[in-house]
Amino acid sequence: MTKAEFDDKFTGTLDALVEAMAENPEIDPEKFYSMTSILENLRFFSPVLYGAIRKKKK
Repeated sequence: MTKAEFDDKFTGTLDALVEAMAENPEIDPEKFYSMTSILENLRFFSPVLYGAIRKKKK
């Protein structure tokens, strides 16, 4: 898997998580916004995560 493919799949997964939380009426809005912020930060570190996974495989 290339870095671009990983980034696309990772971004899609994070987007799916946000969408699922947004559609769930049991999610507290304050917690939703906090979790969304955390997920956005994870998206920023996608290249770092990719590098760590690639290193571990070798």
